Amino acid sequence: MKYTTLPNTEIKVSKICLGTMTFGQQNTEAEGHEQMDYSLEKGVNFWDTAEMYSVPAREETFGSTEKIIGTWFKKTGRREEVVLASKIAGPNPNFTYMRDKNDFSPASIKYALDNSLKRLQTDYLDLYQLHWPERKTNFFGQRGFTVQEDGWEDNIHAVLDTLGDFIKEGKIKHIGLSNETPWGIMRFLEESKHHHLPRIKTVQNPYSLLNRLFESGSAEICMREDVGLLAYSPMAFGILSGKFLTGEKHPNARLNLFPQFVRYNSAQCTEATRLYQEIARKNGLSLTELSLAFIEQQSFVTSTIIGATTMEQLKENIETIHVSLSDEILKAIDEVQAIIPDPAP
Repeated sequence: MKYTTLPNTEIKVSKICLGTMTFGQQNTEAEGHEQMDYSLEKGVNFWDTAEMYSVPAREETFGSTEKIIGTWFKKTGRREEVVLASKIAGPNPNFTYMRDKNDFSPASIKYALDNSLKRLQTDYLDLYQLHWPERKTNFFGQRGFTVQEDGWEDNIHAVLDTLGDFIKEGKIKHIGLSNETPWGIMRFLEESKHHHLPRIKTVQNPYSLLNRLFESGSAEICMREDVGLLAYSPMAFGILSGKFLTGEKHPNARLNLFPQFVRYNSAQCTEATRLYQEIARKNGLSLTELSLAFIEQQSFVTSTIIGATTMEQLKENIETIHVSLSDEILKAIDEVQAIIPDPAP
């Protein structure tokens, strides 16, 4: 395994992060435990979860992923070997079952954090992230910002102040953002800089061969401000495995089980995937190796979040840490990006 540190910390994390959002819905507790056993054995010491997981979010499975991780900690006693990240969900009218008010008020943060810690059977989180902004902006498949009245009042100072209190209590070590825009990243950084508040260390956003929008503005911020990208959906819900190019049905694939996830279903995504597969085959690689190695080589990426429903997938994903792409391959990838730029917003 390859390692780095969370920016501006001394915490060593693996360059591959275990994503867990399938635990409790597509994966049973036993399967989740098996994935955690294997990942740690292979040196993957960085794990990511969220209060809303498993995905897709449902009241019946709310918190199930954290509970499965918690039972693994209790069974193994290996909490100190894991760098653990979780998230608090932002406003969503469909998530009223999570708590009385889905916002980032002090009461909501305390309620969400305490319940995550309880489910996870731990006293602290190494990284606590705001899962998406309170304000209405472009995320989850929306390519550009649409001006709209959302009634949001700037409370970033108060949010950082509240998170700072939990850092002092020892419940959180560090903080991060998720599904955030360049404006949002800089706004949090400026607030912490001018008012001596806790500084965000990471941002968790989508990044893959089918979605390189992060490079447009956020990548420079990460480089110049020393914030690490935790890249999620690097396999584009399995599209970048190439399995949907074969004509087979794959009834257990996420895109078939949950047809509401249409982000990667366009004809442009299919064509771009076909072209990337040609590059992979030409260079003796699987499309999975090409897709994940591309993310892992980006200097602004702290860790690539992988998710798998089978042990075969998990093993293949972890092994990509040993793959290195040549300048020639990277040039070929950029040529496809120029023809079909970011087909999945």
